[in-house]
Amino acid sequence: MTVLLGATLTSSGIIFRVRSETAETIDLCLFDETGTRETARLPMAREGEIFTLEVEDAREGTRYGYRAHGLYDPDRGLWFDPSKLLVDPYARELDRAFHHDKRLSAFGLDTADLVPKAIVTRDGKAKISKPLFAPGGFIYEVAVKPFTILHPDMPEHQRGTVAALAHPSVIAHLKRIGADAVELMPITAWIDERHLPSLGLANSWGYNPIALMALDPRLCPGGVKELRETVATLHGAGIGVILDLVFNHTGESDRHGATLSMRGLDNLSYYRHLPNEPGTLVNDTGTGNTLACERPHVRRLILDTLRHFVLHAGVDAFRFDLATVLGRTENGFDSRAETLLAMTSDEVLKDRILIAEPWDIGPGGYQLGNFSEAFLEWNDRTRDDIRRYWRGDQWTIGALATRLAGSSDVFSGSGTRSVNFLAAHDGFTLMDLISHERKHNEENGEDNRDGHNENFSWNSGAEGKTDDPAILAARRRDLTALLSTLFATRGAVMLTAGDEGGRSQRGNNNAYAQDNEITWLDWRSLDENLIEHTAMLAALRKRFAVFSETHFFSGDGDVEWLAPSGNPMTVADWEAPDASAVGMILETLDRETGKPARLAVLFNRAHIPLGFMLPGKGWRELASGAPWRKTLPARSVFFCIE
Repeated sequence: MTVLLGATLTSSGIIFRVRSETAETIDLCLFDETGTRETARLPMAREGEIFTLEVEDAREGTRYGYRAHGLYDPDRGLWFDPSKLLVDPYARELDRAFHHDKRLSAFGLDTADLVPKAIVTRDGKAKISKPLFAPGGFIYEVAVKPFTILHPDMPEHQRGTVAALAHPSVIAHLKRIGADAVELMPITAWIDERHLPSLGLANSWGYNPIALMALDPRLCPGGVKELRETVATLHGAGIGVILDLVFNHTGESDRHGATLSMRGLDNLSYYRHLPNEPGTLVNDTGTGNTLACERPHVRRLILDTLRHFVLHAGVDAFRFDLATVLGRTENGFDSRAETLLAMTSDEVLKDRILIAEPWDIGPGGYQLGNFSEAFLEWNDRTRDDIRRYWRGDQWTIGALATRLAGSSDVFSGSGTRSVNFLAAHDGFTLMDLISHERKHNEENGEDNRDGHNENFSWNSGAEGKTDDPAILAARRRDLTALLSTLFATRGAVMLTAGDEGGRSQRGNNNAYAQDNEITWLDWRSLDENLIEHTAMLAALRKRFAVFSETHFFSGDGDVEWLAPSGNPMTVADWEAPDASAVGMILETLDRETGKPARLAVLFNRAHIPLGFMLPGKGWRELASGAPWRKTLPARSVFFCIE
């Protein structure tokens, strides 16, 4: 029988269990109700890799941490230092947030006053239902604090919290734009990167976790109960919840980083190291360390974390940051690695939707299309090819069609597993994409060296903010066209919060360190016309089954590709370097009428109107109901129905 790790409430007290292969001894440290005074330091009994201690009469709400004893020799991968208070890897609630301090990485300096204390909780049960989100749906990516901190209708005490997502005004917006699910950027406890405090900056994204199960008190002060209630409210509105989780590294970082949890308990077995060099951490993540996801105890921690969020919060799906790490073995990436297989076969998890970010920076780290059929995958080729088409790059019309059709060149099998997006948290916003030819990350304090250099972007005639009405009109046309193109793709689509209304980050394409107005969504400045356009596009996807279906087109009359002449595209048309326009005719079900329908989606990236003929008769513009004018406006996407 597998023993429960972490703190387990019993009828007589609490049983504490923590795992370490290499620690000599471990002490359980108990604290008063304020978490400031250590009230007891108790040696734990060892049985194999598990250290155990039962504390009789201890109650729910007890605050605790660990101190591990052993050899301190970083060159051998050993970081035992009993002056360091350590957070339980199985902690489910913390009494405060993490904050960086030099003492956290200094040998021999006590850190009990710095480190959050785990709180023993009795988790409630969530109502488990079939996931509301399904492949082919519309995902709305949300950073909780930036999304809600400036919301004009939000009570002050809820601003910046998970509970704010359940506010009627937020739900009304989500319903208005037709979101099928919100994808919450990391809400588990994280620590700032160590270089940020001296720059006066703070992590705004949360991709630097310490405790994988514990929710960050800044975002979710009510713990898992707050998340569970928010999920239930969103479910009541028909909106699913996806958690973005980081299982590829922790905020303990490289050998100069902090000792907060796994490093101090068992560095050698929790993290990957170079062969025969136990003092050198593998860095497949670009953040200084890599979790050893192939090892059974790390796999168990990952699976237990996922089960926790399903059983106690009721979440529908998970998105995995740098997911290639989850499938790494000593021989590289393996789509059938035990950890990946376990996620898809576990009784609690097997019906949840799993989404991979299919790359890391390690050897062979780009694995788009190579995960198993159980995983949806972020598709950066869709992002780049659609951007290049609208920017005006040559030889891109064929790539556009491939991405619209679900990227059959990427995904094997009978259907697409693509999550199509044009902008995400990492990179330009959609507005900045068409307002800046180059990144502007100077405020990150790294001399503009950070962030992607090639963004396939354009500025429409002026770099950044402008009052020129012609440029502003051009940008609005381009935003409308980009949104239309995204929502016309086959597979799931993802939009980052605020992009439906033209939000800007002042050209910063790596705003992880900007916990300020750069990333905070200014609701009052959003463009109502763009929001209404997004709502129309989402409604169109719901009305016509063809867009959210995931099987590939058969080519047997279910899709036709048209040149502006109204004739089928020829090889010469596809290979024309400067081809600007293409149309796709789709056979689909109109869910509004319950009858078959024929749709035309027409694309024109040229800066002038183009004549565009459609075969047959009776074509009407879908938005207005007016007869098709046979002219496709400049920089536009049009939907027509026969």
